[in-house]
Amino acid sequence: MDKFLPFALPDIGEEEISAVVETLRSGWVTTGPKTKQFEQEFVQYLGGGLEAISVNSATAGLHLALEACGVSNGDQVIVPTLTFTATAEVIRYLGADPIFIDCDPNTLCIDIAQIEGKITQQTKAIMPVHMAGLACDMDAIIQIARKYNLRVIEDAAHSLPTKVNNVMIGQHDSDAIVYSFYATKTITTGEGGMVVTKDPELAKRCRVMRLHGISRDAFDRYTSNKPAWFYEIVAPGFKYNLTDIASSLGLSQLAKADRFQMRRQQMAERYLAELSDLPLILPPQVVNKESDLHAWHLFCCQLATDKISRDEFIQAMSELGIGTSVHFIPLHIQPYWKEYYNLKSEDFPNATKYYTNAFSLPLYTKMTDYDQTRVIAAIRKILA
Repeated sequence: MDKFLPFALPDIGEEEISAVVETLRSGWVTTGPKTKQFEQEFVQYLGGGLEAISVNSATAGLHLALEACGVSNGDQVIVPTLTFTATAEVIRYLGADPIFIDCDPNTLCIDIAQIEGKITQQTKAIMPVHMAGLACDMDAIIQIARKYNLRVIEDAAHSLPTKVNNVMIGQHDSDAIVYSFYATKTITTGEGGMVVTKDPELAKRCRVMRLHGISRDAFDRYTSNKPAWFYEIVAPGFKYNLTDIASSLGLSQLAKADRFQMRRQQMAERYLAELSDLPLILPPQVVNKESDLHAWHLFCCQLATDKISRDEFIQAMSELGIGTSVHFIPLHIQPYWKEYYNLKSEDFPNATKYYTNAFSLPLYTKMTDYDQTRVIAAIRKILA
């Protein structure tokens, strides 16, 4: 019998293994030259004109970006309910409150039409999430932000490489854009993330707060040829730096990012073609295939039949040896957010309806054509 096909696996090759071994032998295992190189090459990959601050998770990056934007106690930040909890929890780290908005059923991203109605005197920022690798309408969001003098931090955890009108996510006029390199993401450092920004002052603040609020770069202190032991603590910072071990892995992965996207695109198009006749709502796609690019981090579907529930479908897939997942359980359903903010499902009808029938299929570059054939055959056996 075929082995169980997991929902996701990282694609680690000999290049990554060799790069990590080289770093281990170099003596630099924490933040050092490989991390600086990774930051520089990441900016080049996005098209230049940015500063990059590597971090040990996208969660850390979102926290740093919000703090650098001045979000603090009593402020409000607008976020989608259809996201992972990290998007909202970092707002609470700062004593601020997330204001939840329903998803657009056509994109699964934040419903832009609802944003202005949620803005108050306490609103400080908007934090859109590019859901599953499909971009939000950043031009519309930035236009609203400028009208109300709000900051914009993009949660781009799913979005490398995503483009809209041939513009890479990371190059819009947001205050900060935060990427994830978690094990399941389109490129991985195991754990890790990156903050990018066009604002040098925001970048400076993120760098200081990334490593204990130290006034100068610790890497420079330890590599200087002259006595450089003195430093000053200018703020109560965090321990959010990325290691050279992780960065060496990231450099090798970044070199493969375009190839990885092409493979994900190929697999997504096969799913779209071969599942189109089944009782399913398939994932939203880009508007213009000539100028837009979907990262296809996730392949999120919805059941469109009453003959089987979502939970029964997931169980049946598991029994046929196929791993699946759900992205995401909306935050207005999660106990902490629901109870703390007295959230009601009827206030988020689109996300609630989506969640009831939602499931995500395996979509990762280590999958073979035969693996995907197994997934499609299993779905057809259950639904056809």
